[in-house]
Amino acid sequence: MPMRLRSAARAALSRTGLLSRLLPRRVRMRLTLLYGLLFVVSGAVLLTITYLLVNRPDNTVLISRQGGTGPPGDAGVHMYTRDQIPGGVDRFAQAQQQQAVRQHAAEMQHLLTQSGIALAIMTVIAIGLGWLVAGRVLRPLRTITTSVQRISAHNVHERLAVEGPGDELKDLADTVDGLLGRLEAALDSHKRFVANAAHELRTPLTVEHALLEESLIDREATVDSFRSNFERLLTLSEQQARLLESLLTLSGSERGLDRRDPLDLAELTGNVLLGCAKEAARHGVRVEPRTGPAAIWGDDALVERLVANLLDNAMGYNVPDGWVRVVTDTKNGRAFVRVSNTGPEIPAAGVSRLFEPFQRLGRTADNGHHGLGLSIVRSIAAAHDATLSAHARPQGGLVVEVGFPLRTPAPPAPHFTEPSEPSSRDGRFRPARATPKSLPE
Repeated sequence: MPMRLRSAARAALSRTGLLSRLLPRRVRMRLTLLYGLLFVVSGAVLLTITYLLVNRPDNTVLISRQGGTGPPGDAGVHMYTRDQIPGGVDRFAQAQQQQAVRQHAAEMQHLLTQSGIALAIMTVIAIGLGWLVAGRVLRPLRTITTSVQRISAHNVHERLAVEGPGDELKDLADTVDGLLGRLEAALDSHKRFVANAAHELRTPLTVEHALLEESLIDREATVDSFRSNFERLLTLSEQQARLLESLLTLSGSERGLDRRDPLDLAELTGNVLLGCAKEAARHGVRVEPRTGPAAIWGDDALVERLVANLLDNAMGYNVPDGWVRVVTDTKNGRAFVRVSNTGPEIPAAGVSRLFEPFQRLGRTADNGHHGLGLSIVRSIAAAHDATLSAHARPQGGLVVEVGFPLRTPAPPAPHFTEPSEPSSRDGRFRPARATPKSLPE
């Protein structure tokens, strides 16, 4: 069949799905067939080479001359080629040659038949041995598959813990164990997040229910008491709206970026500073900006929210007559925004916890802070492939720096990232991708 017809037939089988149904579905059967096929091909090649080596033509003829058949003193056995046979013995030599050819052909036919029978017997033996060997090779893989199928959300703490030589199967088992460890950490984080979110939402709902119930059962309620309760209900409603908005922002930033636009950190930071001037005056803190050009690619809404959360955290957890310093610039091939502030002392080991959802290190949420600001900062930084570092000031307060890749002529392709896990070695918070140290204040 021509090559083009074979390709067309294979394509037709693939389109109809017949080819996939004809192939064995079990890896053990495929390996067995592969072993058997390799043995048959190798045995056939070996028999062919042996046959060709044995079947080489022989042009020599041995002629035995008796005492009167030739010249005097010429008796005995002589070897001639076909072209050198003397004329007087040509008929006898031809008879010997024909007999030798028939005998050689019979021997080659016998050799070919016996070799074919031996190849068929060894093929059956090879397929059987291949089946056993394939089963032995795949036994650890079946053990891994059974163990993984048994693991669920209720026993995700279990591990395969495969022992043995450091081969590919051991590497696969260790990779699965690492994946299970990350899944366990993600599930624990998710459970904590849901529990904390439920607590944060349940508390204002309970207060709202109490206020409404108080208004209904108080028969001596006045317009002023109703107004006071309604003002408190409005405040609680605004806090819940901010909490829900923060949760949505956190969820959206952890999904990754759909687009990247050319941005300037200095311009975005200036816009945020204009919007929080009243907030700074209300907290009684002094804002000291020092913005330099810092061109990046990113989502303007998310980056603006990152800067706003950093400033909101710096002003909300400050001290009277304190200050907040905001710096944007470029260094070591990265554009960065750094926010430092005065404030109460923070334990060095607790800095990493500030970037977890609903973590306030003993600080209350009476001022509307739910402990989501810095966790949103971490997620937005991860979505922009930015480094994040933070450390506590010895005099009190916090220094947070986010370093973005500098803007290149073309925006990087959008991709989805996973927020990195915090670490608190040496008292500094750095996500897994963060390598540069914080710049000095």
